[in-house]
Amino acid sequence: MVGIAVFSGVINILMLSGSLYMLQVYDRVIPSRNTATLLGLSLMVLFAYLVQGYFDALRTRMLCRVGTLFDAGLQQSIHTALATLPLRGAKPMLMQQPLRDLDQVRSFMSSMGPTAFLDMPWIPIFLVALFLFHPAIGMTALLGTAAIIAMTLLTERMSRGAAKAAMDSSAQRQVLADATQRNAEVIRALGMTDRFTARWSQANERYLRENIRATDVYANLGSGAKVLRYVLQSGMLGLGAYLVVADRASGGIMIASSIMMGRALAPVEIALGTWKQLVAARQGITRLRDICKATAAPPAPPVVLPRPCRELSVQELAVTAPGATKPIVSNISFSLKAGMGLALLGASASGKTTLSKALVGIWPSQNGVVRLDGAALDQWCNEDLGRYVGYLPQDVALFDGTVAENICRFDENASSDAILKAAQIAGVHDIILRLPDGYSTRIGEGGMSLSAGQRQRVGLARAVFGDPFLIVLDEPNANLDADGENALTRAIQILRLQGCIVIVISHRPSALAALNMALVLYDGKAIAFGPCGEIFARVRNATGQAATAREPAPARQPPPARPPAAAAADMKTARRAPIAESVEP
Repeated sequence: MVGIAVFSGVINILMLSGSLYMLQVYDRVIPSRNTATLLGLSLMVLFAYLVQGYFDALRTRMLCRVGTLFDAGLQQSIHTALATLPLRGAKPMLMQQPLRDLDQVRSFMSSMGPTAFLDMPWIPIFLVALFLFHPAIGMTALLGTAAIIAMTLLTERMSRGAAKAAMDSSAQRQVLADATQRNAEVIRALGMTDRFTARWSQANERYLRENIRATDVYANLGSGAKVLRYVLQSGMLGLGAYLVVADRASGGIMIASSIMMGRALAPVEIALGTWKQLVAARQGITRLRDICKATAAPPAPPVVLPRPCRELSVQELAVTAPGATKPIVSNISFSLKAGMGLALLGASASGKTTLSKALVGIWPSQNGVVRLDGAALDQWCNEDLGRYVGYLPQDVALFDGTVAENICRFDENASSDAILKAAQIAGVHDIILRLPDGYSTRIGEGGMSLSAGQRQRVGLARAVFGDPFLIVLDEPNANLDADGENALTRAIQILRLQGCIVIVISHRPSALAALNMALVLYDGKAIAFGPCGEIFARVRNATGQAATAREPAPARQPPPARPPAAAAADMKTARRAPIAESVEP
């Protein structure tokens, strides 16, 4: 930017050449009728114009590269913000705002807007030159410049609110458009197209209304500034003509002062023309500074910890959803040794998924701590912790790429052996081989070219890739058939034999057969923890007690035996045993 400012100084000095040329033509060439002098002056001003054009193009090219360097320098921070804001409970309209702000700032820095502000410090040079022509001309130019600057400040004040409202409505419109694209299948299948079209129309009309309001402010003030500049230039000619008639100035001064006045006010007019982009870029800079500061990655730990291999311990853990204050789970404490498998059980909304997100470091704890081999999760940097953790969410969340890329977590240095090992543990190797291009098959955004069961099994392979120590599976068999469930059970057994800790959330008993421990959640609290046999025995006892409490009088014939699932439903209705409510036997 310092170099660009220097070039701006050279350009502004060279811009005096046009006024000086006209001054010399009127004062020297015309009275003397000397064509040699005219030719010499013309060649000099032509050379000055060529040098000015070269430096002007060079300045514009440098500004474009400065904007690009600004973008490149922030790309890591911006991506960190995009990946962090959803975990902080940010509103949907704010999640994509950093990227829009970055584009806005880069576009402004690559435009003519910054050149106007680089040229403004040179306005006094033109004013001094006009004062040298004649004090009256200089004073007129000074008053005109002050009026233009006052109008610029008025534009800033009146456009601030309109620009912000237009930006907010644009963000809301973009959020609705993104939601429509993501859920196009549901919208079409459920006949909601017309309703979402109406919502889109309302958001778009609001955006257009705010945009018109902001544009009107810029148009009115910009046109007013342009009219004022025309008046000043014409007034300068009139004043110069009066001075010529009064024999107090020459004709060359009259013409040169008018040209120089227009040049002095040109940066202000350019600034007014790009004021909308300036306001948006300035607001974007402010938001980028705040967001990058709030989402900055924590400093790297001074010591790189080794791969955990002994235990997982949870101590008095309380977790809230991002942006909320009330804990979803609280006072959770348990520990697991290497090779153990935990069934995380509970009724819907009991906090199982919330606890699973805290165990792998997605949601930070409000109170308490999660430790691997005695070290809290925040003592690892995210990349290192990710290698030691495997996670399969309810929404598998595959990405556009090949099957192999999704399994290896898009690690360019992953070996084929590691990818094959993960696929074989997950029991998905043969399925992948039957795909059109095997491991090179592109699966599309979200894995759209795969079935739900295939997506879940590829997600399981991704979770076990790289021999992680802690593996958390949230409803891993929700879309699996009998063969898929058998493969899941086998995978859990293999992982436990390798010394991994496996935690499974499931409502289907087949996924729990390979686990030896169970934790029961009820209303966000742990009500039972221990070996699976003991926990399930307590569930059966609670089920029997609830059934006894519901039996009719002895004189009547007892009702026929009810299936376990129906008995569990009765227990939930009776609210007699929280454990029975949380686990279906």
